Amino acid sequence: MGLPCVLEAFTSIFETGTISSKCCGELVGLGKVCHSALVKRTLENPQFKDLSPARIIVKSIQTWNNYLALIDSPSPSA
Repeated sequence: MGLPCVLEAFTSIFETGTISSKCCGELVGLGKVCHSALVKRTLENPQFKDLSPARIIVKSIQTWNNYLALIDSPSPSA
């Protein structure tokens, strides 16, 4: 997974960004364990100590479900 997709995933969980279907596909291909590890490691980083873990975990679950929905839905051109 390239840095642009990692940044998209990060901003979609920890900020208010969006993620492309290409990056969703890459992240889902790596699996939920990878997604959860990104969230866990970020929350362990002292730089992010002001984040609410409960809020981030809820957003993480919502984001993962959005990833799945995005890659499962047919594209408009299909």
